[in-house]
Amino acid sequence: MAIIFNEKTKTFHLYNEDISYLMTILPNGHLGNLYFGGRIHHKEDFSYLLELSCRPMTSYVSDNDQRFSLEHVRLEYGVYGTTDFRHPAVEILQKNGSRISDFVYRGYGITDGKPKLDGLPATYTEDPAEAQTLTISLEDKVTGIVLELLYTIFARGGIITRSARLVNHGKESVQLTRALSLCLDLPDRDHVWIQFSGAWARERHLKTRKLEQGIQAVDSIRGHSSHDHNPFIVLKRPNADENQGEVLGFSLVYSGNFLAQAQVDTHDTTRVLLGIHPFGFSWKLDPGDRFQTPEAVVVWSRKGLGGMSRTFHGLYQKRLARGYWRDRERPILINNWEATYFDLTEEKLLAIAGRAKECGVELFVLDDGWFGARSNDRAGLGDWTPNLERLPDGITGLADKIEALGLRFGLWFEPEMVNKDSDLYRAHPDWILQTPDRHSSQGRFQYVLDFSRREVVDCIYGMMHKILRSAKISYIKWDMNRSITECYSSALPADRQGEVFHRYILGVYDLYERLTAAFPHILFESCASGGGRFDPGLLYYAPQGWASDDSDAVERLKIQYGTSFCYPVSSIGSHVSMTPNHQVFRKTPLHTRANVAYFGTFGYELDLNRLTDEEQKIVKEQILFMKKYRRLIQSGRFYRLRSPFEGNVTAWMCVSEDKREAVLGWYRVLNGVNLPYSRLYLDGLDEELPYHIWVDGKARDGVYHGDELMRAGLVTSDSACGEVSPDERPGCDFDSKIYVLRAEGQP
Repeated sequence: MAIIFNEKTKTFHLYNEDISYLMTILPNGHLGNLYFGGRIHHKEDFSYLLELSCRPMTSYVSDNDQRFSLEHVRLEYGVYGTTDFRHPAVEILQKNGSRISDFVYRGYGITDGKPKLDGLPATYTEDPAEAQTLTISLEDKVTGIVLELLYTIFARGGIITRSARLVNHGKESVQLTRALSLCLDLPDRDHVWIQFSGAWARERHLKTRKLEQGIQAVDSIRGHSSHDHNPFIVLKRPNADENQGEVLGFSLVYSGNFLAQAQVDTHDTTRVLLGIHPFGFSWKLDPGDRFQTPEAVVVWSRKGLGGMSRTFHGLYQKRLARGYWRDRERPILINNWEATYFDLTEEKLLAIAGRAKECGVELFVLDDGWFGARSNDRAGLGDWTPNLERLPDGITGLADKIEALGLRFGLWFEPEMVNKDSDLYRAHPDWILQTPDRHSSQGRFQYVLDFSRREVVDCIYGMMHKILRSAKISYIKWDMNRSITECYSSALPADRQGEVFHRYILGVYDLYERLTAAFPHILFESCASGGGRFDPGLLYYAPQGWASDDSDAVERLKIQYGTSFCYPVSSIGSHVSMTPNHQVFRKTPLHTRANVAYFGTFGYELDLNRLTDEEQKIVKEQILFMKKYRRLIQSGRFYRLRSPFEGNVTAWMCVSEDKREAVLGWYRVLNGVNLPYSRLYLDGLDEELPYHIWVDGKARDGVYHGDELMRAGLVTSDSACGEVSPDERPGCDFDSKIYVLRAEGQP
């Protein structure tokens, strides 16, 4: 790993064993991109990579040079209107009405390790030798604003992180109307665009299309990263697949409004922009003030989509998630929500918890309805004091009783919202986001607290801190159940209303930071009506997130498959729920519900007392299996083998770091008759090792070397390949199997 600056050629070269990133100072002092991709040998002069020519209908920077136009140069942080006509990375509204900036190179600095970003989540290092950071300073002399571009290259993997900081050293205030985290110009458009989109209960579905001239984008202006689109996109070469080919992944470590955009000009240059959405955004930058953009993470892989994903997994699991639970196995939990909804009593809860303990569950989670006048979703939200009619001894007493059963205790809350029918709202009606003289919209009969205000966050922190300090609480499910409308803060002047969306998210981060610091041993799980804020920003505070309110195993195949492109298995909250499922009313076998949920944090979303004795026996076996293999599943290398978006069969597997053990999930949505023979081509194994195989707990005869399983394949033909014989288990709709592979000699 190295960062080299050649003073003579004005060229920066960031490289490690996998990648090279080349930049140059352009003739007008702006910063240009020369190359980003696989590692190339360092040399003194890369100037030939900057191509200039005279083109019709082009504006030129200099009167004396009819070749140098920013329109046809790859830039590091483009500014519109300075002969660059593409969408810009930055725009600054000045006192005279101008939006033109001219950021000219001023200097650079190289530091070992990686600096923190004030008030924002970001990847980090634990040893300065893990990464180097380059900070390039540019200055707009008219306004006195200094632009600092931050680049971190990690010692291992094809990883570059980017962010920008703007500091007003001038004498007048300005308005930032656009300040993105990343601008990356690529030399061609020969890419396939991949996005991860959907809606509530069908989040992060895979969508692909070929890049063409014009603009392709996904975004959110809902106040959170949203169920609709994830702040993560992929550009891959057309011939790239899971295992080979050039792939670029772009991920934004942010939880609010975002824009991810690729603009292809008519000369086939592709500009990728990623950052806070400019729509509705402005930030007043007074003299002496600074603004820090969120971090963007770029991963380059020559080993296809799978290689890109495993790079993100390793980075986000070990150098984005933090704290006590980062490297620990996650407890197997049971949540009471779908068992009781609001109809809860202490007696019911203890009955659910008692049976769960008998089955081997480790953590009981009390969901919505434990506080204030919360008998439905119209009242009580914001009054974070226990309802003593339902819980006579409060949260403290219930937690003690749950602990006495041998379980740990967890609690749900939704700190960012309030019902109008609540003591909090009656005391502070001005604490919600609402526009003067305008109607205020509700979502789930609740309103959004103004987390851009410190006193609001302080108040909620005080209530949360009191609850968490008063009881033995090991887990928090942090929910958020509506998007922001009528975004206006009564605490800010008119020229700062464009700051509210971002300040709101900073308030959320502040509350997370304070609570996780005060209670470092509590496991926080993020939730936003399911997967409405499943993003890297929250992974920094909560090492796992509820992936979707849809707990149906068949629907979860697509949700968890799409999620896996960026996020590690250890971050994916996944539970076994009742059948018929409460979202799609599908009847799915108990074994398949668990076989899907294993590939996540694992838990149950039902009342085990309602299961038959035989079903409870199966649950006990499922929990024993997960306890045995959860470390491998949650921290192993994840490989996608068959896509639910391309056929009737889905398959994936987790392989241990030493490649001596693997767990494979195989899923078939609809059963068939007289089907073709089938096999799976595995991945990630050691070619030389012999493996024993168990299918649903039963040993398969023979020994199979890794090279055979990856090239000849694993035979998965079953009773559907012909007629069912008396000695075979008949298949069914929504069927599945779990394969365990252990190298010979592995205990």
